[in-house]
Amino acid sequence: MLILGISAFYHDSAAALIDDGRIVAAAQEERFTRQKHDAGFPANAIRFCLEYGGTTLNELDAIVFYDKPLLKFERLLETYYTFAPRGLRSFLMAMPVWMKDKLFLKRLLRNELKKLGYDSKKPVKLLFPEHHLSHAASAFYPSPFENAAILTIDGVGEWATASIGLGNGKTITILKELHFPHSLGLLYSAFTYFLGFRVNSGEYKLMGLAPYGNPRSPEVDRYVELIKTQLVELKEDGSIWLDQTYFDYATGLRMVPEKKWASLFGMPKRNPEEELKPEHANLGLAIQRVTEEVVINMAREARRLTGSDNLVLAGGVALNCVANGKIQKSGIFKNVFIQPAAGDAGGSLGAALAAYHIYFDKNRVIDYTDDALHGSYLGPTFSDLDVELMAKKYKAVFRHYDDFSTLSDEVARLLADENVVGWVQGRMEFGPRALGNRSILGDPRSADMQKKLNLKIKYRESFRPFAPSVLAEDCRNYFDYDGVSPYMLLVHPVLENRRKPLPADYDTLPLRDKLYVQRSDLPSVTHVDFSARIQTVHHETNPRYWQLIDAFKRLTGFGVLVNTSFNVRGEPIVNTPEDAYRCFMRTEMDYLVIGNAVFDKKQQPDWPEKDNWQTEYVLD
Repeated sequence: MLILGISAFYHDSAAALIDDGRIVAAAQEERFTRQKHDAGFPANAIRFCLEYGGTTLNELDAIVFYDKPLLKFERLLETYYTFAPRGLRSFLMAMPVWMKDKLFLKRLLRNELKKLGYDSKKPVKLLFPEHHLSHAASAFYPSPFENAAILTIDGVGEWATASIGLGNGKTITILKELHFPHSLGLLYSAFTYFLGFRVNSGEYKLMGLAPYGNPRSPEVDRYVELIKTQLVELKEDGSIWLDQTYFDYATGLRMVPEKKWASLFGMPKRNPEEELKPEHANLGLAIQRVTEEVVINMAREARRLTGSDNLVLAGGVALNCVANGKIQKSGIFKNVFIQPAAGDAGGSLGAALAAYHIYFDKNRVIDYTDDALHGSYLGPTFSDLDVELMAKKYKAVFRHYDDFSTLSDEVARLLADENVVGWVQGRMEFGPRALGNRSILGDPRSADMQKKLNLKIKYRESFRPFAPSVLAEDCRNYFDYDGVSPYMLLVHPVLENRRKPLPADYDTLPLRDKLYVQRSDLPSVTHVDFSARIQTVHHETNPRYWQLIDAFKRLTGFGVLVNTSFNVRGEPIVNTPEDAYRCFMRTEMDYLVIGNAVFDKKQQPDWPEKDNWQTEYVLD
């Protein structure tokens, strides 16, 4: 049974194909169009999934869209009515789009599918599960659990902004929901906006900024108190109530009334690219603390309602890996699994799985020892011929290695010499994280690597941290964690014996100076609070990446590498060899490895200066 799942028309459009419940392929549209968070119809992603699965649209048993547009329209109408006359301008802007396209989504989908060869005379079943059911299914069905509590938290679907469910065998039962306009995701996005980052894109920057706040500062405590007394009421069961006089997202064109927030917090809204100050970091730390408190309360309620030892997480807030680490450390659940494509892109996969197991009533096949996502390596791959053709097009010079062991030893040596290496192997990752197949790599022992990667390779804000990729069997040698984290979705501390003491005046240092204080013998992956966003690398799911890190360990004694996504700021992660070479030549990267081919920057022909990525990508 072949089922195609689709998410589209909000942000992070994607497609996923399953065959008898087995995940065949999944990819985000942005990787093909090169437009970050592309919300358009995922024609390229669908085409890839069908080609990889060796099928056509009319051979499918169902096509499944990830939410119910009529319920979403009902929410919009009721919200505008409730807040009237506020929101008239927003209403007048939204309604034409809904009346033209979104309200008649079946027609829109069929028209788009026709362009891909769909024959409407042989109709395929078209299904629409609810948004949070799609999220829940994306986490539960691929998990290694027979039963699990399901916690989904995001901005908003149709009405639900968070939900608690129980997964048991092939069934999912939603037990409790929090409804719009009360939303933890939108609360966090409001602070993302106020602190000068882009909503639905910069939330992870806010999470990275928070540790620069001073945890001993009375200002942080004051901000937490203001948030909890003026903006949001927290309840023991994890539900929240937001005072809508402090928010504009329900009916306005902005997240918050800026003057009211400026008066409340004693600072104006930060403009994008403006210098970050201690008060910005302290406010970021305050909302991160509140978010973690709510998430922990929700997790406790999920345990109370389900009695399960297992928890699965999805929804955009499940990408907050600091909060995820706190859940895991809390001991509320024995086992935690997080969907790596937790945001809307993963809804495409969840929609397909929900249709298979719920609508078609098909049983699950559970591994019990590992999840069913194949390491999230579900996207397109490439051949040696693709690399050769790309090299001919750009007159690129490369050395081909017949033996991968020799290649990995050579790349390990390059990394140990503090070179920055682009690393492109096998199938592209599904989800926002590069997991060793579309990555930029560096030496974690280097005191200068974080600065070099941020400013000369990624061209992004210097405060943003980098993640360690560590051999799974060596994780406990570096970090206070002895479990697995294959999807880079958990934050845990660096071990005490690897840390270095902070200077006495550390808390008074400017943010930029805090960044360059060495905190451990892994300085380029140790964040300012001694934490790290860990990726455990497993030989079973990515043998080539594991072999490279193992070669680096044999050379240096460290089974860890710096891993960041292969892109520049504002660009989607690279997909093809051509994407990779173009990014390589536009940056100060030293080497590029695609499959078994190694490109040395010093040997490449000049790249046209007029080809400037800054004019091509909108800053995220």
